[in-house]
Amino acid sequence: MKLNLKVWRQAEYNDKGRLVDYEVEADEDMSFLEMIDVLNEKLILSGDEPVAFDHDCREGICGACSMVINGQPHGPQRATTTCQLHMRHYNDGDTITVEPFRSGSFPVIKDLIVDRSAFDKIIQAGGYISVNTGSAPEANANAVPKKHADRSFAAANCIGCGACVAACPNGSASLFLGAKLTHLGEMPQGQPERWDRVVNMIDTHEDAGFGGCTNTGACATACPKEIPLDVISQLNKDYLKASVGGRKKNG
Repeated sequence: MKLNLKVWRQAEYNDKGRLVDYEVEADEDMSFLEMIDVLNEKLILSGDEPVAFDHDCREGICGACSMVINGQPHGPQRATTTCQLHMRHYNDGDTITVEPFRSGSFPVIKDLIVDRSAFDKIIQAGGYISVNTGSAPEANANAVPKKHADRSFAAANCIGCGACVAACPNGSASLFLGAKLTHLGEMPQGQPERWDRVVNMIDTHEDAGFGGCTNTGACATACPKEIPLDVISQLNKDYLKASVGGRKKNG
């Protein structure tokens, strides 16, 4: 199939950037990134600079393939990362606009690559637990009710891709933040630092310039791992308890 691409080209952060038109021949069995690979091979052979884009596993695990495709983070297919999107969802002659994730907290590095180190700073602020080193603990030493384990696992599916931020009209990372806090907050190992964790991570979220949540739900719709929207409710509940309780440890 022949496709008409409008791809965002930007040399660096301070460059104005623009959409550039390209034509590319693609097979319906190609993934979206393989189609971009074909475009880049064409550009290299013609002496032009290839399109810079981020990728790693190409298995929907790492979250690096952050692209906005026709206005939708990761494209039109629900619960699918860009690397797992296939060209059979498009038709011959289609025009596809490809842009980087848009957020003031995700500055463009080059073309389709953005700097998502703000997420790393949020994790560094509290996305961990402190445990004593030594031998592995007995598996049944800490009983975890199934509903808490299931909720923790569901939240742990977050791959930190940033689609929630790109989809949010406010540029909020509340879904990402709520997922990380719920993941640890549902487990007994996460309780000792629970209240300091939520305060520190939210403070870092605000310092990074992310916007506030107004519950539009766009984040959960765009999330390739279908993180439930109610993790934001858990985030707000924990933050309220931590603020009112003076960051007291969970009793």
